[in-house]
Amino acid sequence: MGRPSKLTEAKWDELQRRLAAGELASDLAKEFGVHKAAISRRVAQPTEKIKAVVTQALAAESALKALPFSQRNIAIDLIDELRQLSMSTIKVASLGMKTAHRMASIANEESQKIEDADPLKSAVSLKTIEWLGDIVRTHASVGLNLLASNKEAFRADGEEGSGNVIRLVNDPDAD
Repeated sequence: MGRPSKLTEAKWDELQRRLAAGELASDLAKEFGVHKAAISRRVAQPTEKIKAVVTQALAAESALKALPFSQRNIAIDLIDELRQLSMSTIKVASLGMKTAHRMASIANEESQKIEDADPLKSAVSLKTIEWLGDIVRTHASVGLNLLASNKEAFRADGEEGSGNVIRLVNDPDAD
């Protein structure tokens, strides 16, 4: 992994902003007292991603400005609606996961009532656990589907292409 850097996260962020703005890595390396290779390892690739996103954002902004005024307003309204929908979906997913967690806890408590020697004597508890499991699956589905649709954003080390994808329970593509 190498020795830890002497720069704080705030300094790395400043370095990355300046690199993205077009300053040379060699000049920044001298100023910040780090090796140019450290800059390449730590911020050069993410900086290229930032530049790509900025380019896309500018292209979208230009395309939006190229629309006639009335169409631009319609597009802006649709963008706002999509943002609100996204936030609502996230809130629904969060509440659903909280409900699923609570029902799973209750099911766990109910499982303590099952007699190990003769589980069939605990048919009511077994049925209750099955019923609670259905509730858990139903309420967790929005959150799990949201995670699954965005699984590339949830890499264990935060780097794309690392291969350390957090596997989801309901992910049919998981190895």
